[in-house]
Amino acid sequence: MTTDQKNPGHELSELNENLARIETLSARLSAALAGRKGVRQNLQVPGEDFLTKASTAYWNEIMSNPAKLIEQQVAYWGKSLQHAMEAQQALAEGMKEGELKVPENSGVKDRRFSNPLWDSHPYYNYLKQQYQITAKTIEDGLADVEGLDDRDKRKLEFFTQQIVDLMSPTNYLATNPDAMERAIETEGRSLVDGLENLVNDLEANDGELLVKLVDESAFEVGGNIATTKGSVVYRNRMMELIQYAPTTEQVHARPLIIFPPWINKFYILDLKEQNSLIKWIVDQGYTLFVVSWVNPDDRHRDVGLGTYIEEGYLEAITQVKKITKQKKVNVVGYCIAGTTLSLTLSLMKKRGDTSINSATFFTTLTDFEDQGEVGVFLDDDFVDGIEEEVREKGYLDSFFMSRTFSFLRANDLVYGPAINSYMLGKTPPAFDLLYWNGDSTNLPAKMTVEYLRGLCQANEFANGDFKLLDEHLSIAEVDVPICAIACETDHIAAWKSSYSSMRKTGSKDRTFILSESGHIAGIVNPPHKKKYGHYTNEDWPESAADWMEGASFHEGSWWGRWDKWLAKRSGKKVAARVPGDSTHDVLAPAPGTYVVASRKKG
Repeated sequence: MTTDQKNPGHELSELNENLARIETLSARLSAALAGRKGVRQNLQVPGEDFLTKASTAYWNEIMSNPAKLIEQQVAYWGKSLQHAMEAQQALAEGMKEGELKVPENSGVKDRRFSNPLWDSHPYYNYLKQQYQITAKTIEDGLADVEGLDDRDKRKLEFFTQQIVDLMSPTNYLATNPDAMERAIETEGRSLVDGLENLVNDLEANDGELLVKLVDESAFEVGGNIATTKGSVVYRNRMMELIQYAPTTEQVHARPLIIFPPWINKFYILDLKEQNSLIKWIVDQGYTLFVVSWVNPDDRHRDVGLGTYIEEGYLEAITQVKKITKQKKVNVVGYCIAGTTLSLTLSLMKKRGDTSINSATFFTTLTDFEDQGEVGVFLDDDFVDGIEEEVREKGYLDSFFMSRTFSFLRANDLVYGPAINSYMLGKTPPAFDLLYWNGDSTNLPAKMTVEYLRGLCQANEFANGDFKLLDEHLSIAEVDVPICAIACETDHIAAWKSSYSSMRKTGSKDRTFILSESGHIAGIVNPPHKKKYGHYTNEDWPESAADWMEGASFHEGSWWGRWDKWLAKRSGKKVAARVPGDSTHDVLAPAPGTYVVASRKKG
């Protein structure tokens, strides 16, 4: 039925329904914004010191070389004027010939502008090309600014790019053809649905805007994700220890423990069966234990890195040795859990504890001299704000970590989802990876400050003097056999810094593998997909660039290569072990209770 054929009574009823929804949603929107607690100013933008340095460098550049600024401005005006004239001429010719015409598209390809109207419609094409001209001028202008060190220059470029991305015409209703087309197709209902999505997101985050990325109703932890069979065999206030059920008749004698990051939850390694690293490890014939961390709140205010080590790492190792009756275990640490695993190994060296036979590190940093993209949030202007926040609340709310990591990939994790949800009125997709991404956790106050101040800012562990648990810990004291997997496009743990971290260990048995892709996809890379390859190089030159130059590329996942490395260090085969023993009752089926206890409902 066409619009003209619709029943007028039905149209009036639908209009009244939408008006009533708008009235209700507007009231909810006002209430959500009124209840907004607000975020500290120094957690919102760079501090005054940095802004002063950046503006001073810019004005010094103007004063010392005014011709350069004039040249840049004249070039920008010239390009803008030329573009306007070309657009006007194309429009005039098109009107004369009875068709729409636009000037030749000179900008780079950008998936944000995938709608054909950006290339064919005079209005949208003009907006797109003018935006690209402006963005390129800003980029070139930043490249010419002198008087800032490399760290401040990267920071200036990052936050300027945030503004440039924000101002894209795709982010505004009147200048987004996708949104306008859908509004017309749905007779405005998409805009009402979008307003409802916006209000729901604001209400879910106490008035702060954090775009929902996924349809949460599509997933259930332990239902259709995190389904590998196993049991919780130990629990304390910091963690649950899960032992997975064997799928082979025999297993390697030496067990394996995975310590996942507590910034997110462990089931990234067990999303669905065909992509599950946990299931794959079990299928290779290992007795696998995984730690599931508690999601802290104000009761964990005084929990520091030392608590994670003693009540998490060392306690898990003790319990696994008891259950399996083995004197040594193999361990894996992922991201911040890998950093803390390194601290644990240094401490164990000091104490003469030889329980660890080998250690594997996934995307791990212990040398923070080069902090990568996330380094823009690790200066005092932000860290001071975090310290004030955790001192007051007792923990760092997961909201801050979610927002920070989202803005490292703003177009993919902020603006794109916001357009789909708020302007197109669509329900977020059912995507398991994004579901996990939204299931973030809090961080204890003491641990947060120790990590940011001592490790990230002062780089004390890499420099050989991180004070913890009455000891002075150093990366050089990590001397067990190690295998490190880093990821080529990792925007959280830069692979070159990971390489530097492993190179500073005292181990004489070291393997470094560089996977294609990023922080998650490079690790969760099952062999059957044949998607991302990896690089190896047995040499350890000082420069990561030199390592890469001498590396060999291998098609497919690194999992099989790591399995061969791990099998050599896992002992002979023994009869498969069922979870628990006479002193360790089964407390709950996997994935346990801690992982589901604090999921935020949107």
